[in-house]
Amino acid sequence: MPSQTNEQALEAAIEKTLTGITLEEIKAAGGSVQEAAETYHTPGKFLIGSAQDFDPKYALDTRYFWHFLESTQEEELNKLKRASDWQLKILERFDRMVKKYGLLRVLRKGLEVEDAHFSLLYQLPLASSGKSIQENFKKNCFSVTRQVRYNPENLREEIDMVVFINGLPIATLELKNHWTGQNALTHGIKQYKFDRDIRQPLLNFGRCLVHFAVDTEEVYMTTKLNGASTFFLPFNKGNNNGKGNPVNPFGHKTAYLWEDVFQPKSLVNIIQHFVRFDGKSTDKLATRTLFFPRYHQLDVVRKLIDDVSRRGVGKTYLIQHSAGSGKSNSITWAAYQLIEAYPEHPQLPGARGMEYPLFDSVIVVTDRRILDKQLRDNIREFSEVKNILAPAYSSQDLKNSLEQGKKVIVTTIQKFPFIIDGIADLSDKRFAVIIDEAHSSQGGSNAGKMNQAMGGMTETDEDEEDGQDKILKAMKARKMKGNASYFAFTATPKNTTLERFGTKQEDGTFKPFHLYSMKQAIEEGFILDILANYTTYKSYYEIERSIEDNPLFDTAKAQKKLKAFVEKDKRTIATKAEVMMDHFITHVVKKKKLKGKAKAMVVTQSIESAIRYYQAINSILDSKGNPFKIIIAFSGKKAVDGVEYTEADLNGFADSETKDHFDTDDYRMLVVANKYLTGFDQPKLSTMYVDKKLQGVLAVQALSRLNRSAGKYGKKTEDLFVLDFFNKVEEIKEAFDPFYTATSLNSATDINVLHDLKEHLDEVGVYEWSEIEEFVELYFDGVDAQQLSPLVAVAAQRFNNDLDLEDTAKADFKIKAKQFVKIYGQMAAIMPYEMLVWEKLFWFLKFLIPMLIVKDPDIDLIDELLEAVDLSSYGLERTKLNETIGLDDADSELDPQKATPRGAHGGGGEEDELEEIIRTFNERWFHGWEATPEEQKVKLLTVSSRVQQHPDFEEKYLNNPDTQNKELALHKMFKEVLNRQRKQEMELYRLSAKDESFYQAFFDTMKRMIDQGRYNAS
Repeated sequence: MPSQTNEQALEAAIEKTLTGITLEEIKAAGGSVQEAAETYHTPGKFLIGSAQDFDPKYALDTRYFWHFLESTQEEELNKLKRASDWQLKILERFDRMVKKYGLLRVLRKGLEVEDAHFSLLYQLPLASSGKSIQENFKKNCFSVTRQVRYNPENLREEIDMVVFINGLPIATLELKNHWTGQNALTHGIKQYKFDRDIRQPLLNFGRCLVHFAVDTEEVYMTTKLNGASTFFLPFNKGNNNGKGNPVNPFGHKTAYLWEDVFQPKSLVNIIQHFVRFDGKSTDKLATRTLFFPRYHQLDVVRKLIDDVSRRGVGKTYLIQHSAGSGKSNSITWAAYQLIEAYPEHPQLPGARGMEYPLFDSVIVVTDRRILDKQLRDNIREFSEVKNILAPAYSSQDLKNSLEQGKKVIVTTIQKFPFIIDGIADLSDKRFAVIIDEAHSSQGGSNAGKMNQAMGGMTETDEDEEDGQDKILKAMKARKMKGNASYFAFTATPKNTTLERFGTKQEDGTFKPFHLYSMKQAIEEGFILDILANYTTYKSYYEIERSIEDNPLFDTAKAQKKLKAFVEKDKRTIATKAEVMMDHFITHVVKKKKLKGKAKAMVVTQSIESAIRYYQAINSILDSKGNPFKIIIAFSGKKAVDGVEYTEADLNGFADSETKDHFDTDDYRMLVVANKYLTGFDQPKLSTMYVDKKLQGVLAVQALSRLNRSAGKYGKKTEDLFVLDFFNKVEEIKEAFDPFYTATSLNSATDINVLHDLKEHLDEVGVYEWSEIEEFVELYFDGVDAQQLSPLVAVAAQRFNNDLDLEDTAKADFKIKAKQFVKIYGQMAAIMPYEMLVWEKLFWFLKFLIPMLIVKDPDIDLIDELLEAVDLSSYGLERTKLNETIGLDDADSELDPQKATPRGAHGGGGEEDELEEIIRTFNERWFHGWEATPEEQKVKLLTVSSRVQQHPDFEEKYLNNPDTQNKELALHKMFKEVLNRQRKQEMELYRLSAKDESFYQAFFDTMKRMIDQGRYNAS
């Protein structure tokens, strides 16, 4: 007889695994389901259920429901048996409670009927649980029933399989078999959406915990059936770092569902520690959301708990989970379960006996307020003791919370250094520290605060630390004493993060403990592919000399300075702002993207640039009748053109309200420099305009602001658009590739470089070792800072004056000193040995470096250069239009920190005269138009003059109050003039016709000339 490959065969395979027997085998033996349940049942396995025992009114398997209560709680039942309708009383009370609160409530809290209390699920015992709890768990009755007739109005409607515990429905399954041409994604989900009556109790929201569509290849799930609007999530392992499931050499790819997830201990663990409702129990059930873990969330939490139980306290774990992975839920589930992690044997590091949990408290380090709320919700749902969560912002707070019996302690990344102090001081306590790095910084000032806490380094506008840097710095401050385990969650691990938290392999590489890749998140639809529509613009400039003489300048520095000068110029920003607004209004606003709610972010190079963009865009909006508003975000104060600005001054409301205001329909664009580039979730963001160098982790984090899916707005990949004025496609691909799949570190950092750096620094003679010894001793004795200052000042005086060092030698020393501090600071916490000389030099250099003065000999000349040139024209050419950037789906390896001493490379710079620098600069950046600057001006003046002479100019433009129509009219007149002039101006006509961006730039320039002329005339 050939193999059975239909749905019935899949049903039988699942049933056989769970119960040890199938309906087909029972029928072949001439028996009944009831007899088989008693004859063939194996302890610890499922019972086989009969469809005849299912009561559709109450959605119960009545046989096993009553069997469970009578065999486990006879005394409570006897309290009710005094009445003839005792069964009806129980069923009606059960029905009311489940309709009001959902099945989860009675599974966790039991059912009270008059003076009787019934436990409807015996919990999974802990290592510390008594014998009675362990015995009770074995009394739970797990069963599975095929072809359940759930609809009394149509007895032909059947659910393929239902999984029960003690007669209560936990999961329904609609099965499909690929070999019959049907699958779960299309046919199984369709069946749930359109062919099942969700009015029936079994399919009511909250009555059954989860509904699965299953085939031999994939699994999908939902907790709420809502007809055509039902939203299914994948419940798959992932394959090759993408969607789907890997090949299973022993059976179907989806066998993990019934072989692992549905096993008795696993099911009860999910009910006990994972499934949860949001909101309050007093909220209407229909308004709440029921969370069932996705496979990778279930997998990572279980693997973490298992590893901790086997290996004890003092280990580090790196969890590389992409945006869209549901990290908030994963972290809250892990936090609660780590409280109850017990050692497998009493000799484990940190263990204090088998009956005690490994950790006294779990510390969650995050900047997300939503996590604090989710943690509280989780604890309210899962724990009998409610008041076990507290915030902590200092080491004293940590001590107080422990004394008060707090088990989950929440702190911020900014306060983490103080918590580290507390962990080290409380060496008799054990901690699990969960670090939510990925959402570390919505404010640009955070880096400055952390720098000050870590040694007085100053904040810069350009070079900010991210959360990974902050955590590593704080951990360096104290050597870890083995009384804490660290669990770092991030989508984009740096090389230093991999080395600190990653799992070291036998070949010396470092890999994440657990992975849910960007590739899988995109393929499963949890985030969108932000690189699908990527357009780059290349800037072209024309610089003209404004002085006659030709001084000499260092070419490389001059070119770099010139580019920065041009990019910050008001005219440059105005041109780019017009391109942005033209695109956003035409292609986003007018096309009503995201149901008319789509928003954009403008990413700029600095706070000064952000303010200029904000002003330029507002000016354009004013000219168009203010169809919407924009917001700016930056930290602190900034003076531009002699006027000091703050975010609150420009926006008209407090910084703390920026996120909320931007979420409203009035505001459509957000202008930023550094703030909100990480950790900012706004699903309505669909467009980004980039005028900033983005590379590495920052590129991924910044561009990922767009990738949040938003089903209720119909957000799709084709709605996303990035317009990049600064970066090349190849550079963005290089930034994203390492994080698309798995990221690993190919080797450890060679810390011997510290020997080389120290040797270089010692030889210069800036400090005496006795001075370092004295400084460190006084510093750690906590003396007044006035006693430290002379020691550092003497070394600084030698460097700045006494040693008569050349500028290049000074630069070389300072660079090497900074490199020593950076590498030692990141490596100290993980070095397997102590190096006191390195530790002492580290602390001394941290205070010395800010006092070392290094003067760039060319700086005055470069400033002179900027005064010597004027920006005569600026143009943009689109170099890549709507390009899809394909990422490499092979696992990526990062190199360790560069282990080569760096220094200044002085002298030898090629020097050119000013005229030559300007010429080469223009050759490099301005290729679109062959006319000279003077010729360009003549042509612009000629065209603008002809437009103003057009017979319709005064009526349709000059005196037209309708801003939108007058601009359309001006476009029409402009095109007519160009058409008439095409013989005399063939090159201009050709460029305008073939290149939309050239046309727009030329039109905008001409329009500004017309408007400026009218303004000046008035």
